[in-house]
Amino acid sequence: MATVSNILNGLAFGSLLFLVASGLTITFGLMRTINLAHGGFYLVGGYLAADLFGRTGDYWSSLVIAVLVTGVLGMLVERFLLHRLLNLELPQIILTVGVALIMGDLLLAQYGGSPISPPAPVGLDGALNISDTLVFPKLRAFLIVLALALAALITAFLRFSSVGAKVRSAVDDQEIARTIGIRVPVIFLLVFGAGTALAAFAGVWGGALTSLSPESGFDILLLALVVVVVGGLGSVPGALIAAFAVGLLDQFGKVLFPEWSLFTIYAPVALFLAFRPRGLLGKVEAR
Repeated sequence: MATVSNILNGLAFGSLLFLVASGLTITFGLMRTINLAHGGFYLVGGYLAADLFGRTGDYWSSLVIAVLVTGVLGMLVERFLLHRLLNLELPQIILTVGVALIMGDLLLAQYGGSPISPPAPVGLDGALNISDTLVFPKLRAFLIVLALALAALITAFLRFSSVGAKVRSAVDDQEIARTIGIRVPVIFLLVFGAGTALAAFAGVWGGALTSLSPESGFDILLLALVVVVVGGLGSVPGALIAAFAVGLLDQFGKVLFPEWSLFTIYAPVALFLAFRPRGLLGKVEAR
């Protein structure tokens, strides 16, 4: 049963990584905008939701407000800062790292440096008795279901909705998209806002699972980047598979080789990318 428990814990952590990477898949994988402030938006969502919950006691309204506010913040960053740096990778990196550091310092000044753990919603604070010898936290089980549902929702939206078609058109060929009346800057603004909102959404759940601290944004960002690249740029199903794989590597690495836990993640990833640089389900050629 210990092996089953480790598998479930690995899938739960992988689900959290997918929640973070889903927004990064949209902004980085589709738009090719390097947003290293994604971890900062993750923290803003988690801290804001925890603050609002402490004031109101209403979990779901706190979550919704935190996600919406962070999404608007992301759109402001895109419109007034990143919009000027389209297709300029190095300036994007410098700018978004600066934005992440600013957000981290503001959170540190407001909330202090001690880790916080936003609460789970009512009904997910107990455990499931899967068998006589296996008990699994409800929150972790719910995260697995949530990741699968979110992956299906995003994939269906991008493939079958009219807005998703406009997004794909704007990403594939901006000039042609403009000629048929698609407002590419508006599409990119909304897509970036959606990506940061997803980061905030992940921060709310991630805080309940692993806790939050002002410096933890870069840690989760690094793993999310691994998920996006291994899954294939712009591929939501690929990101889901990669997230589960990284979660399992992390869990079993910590159990079997605790002193080599980082090695057990990044060594297989490096080896995989050496033979398949486009990732699991990435396109043969980037646009």
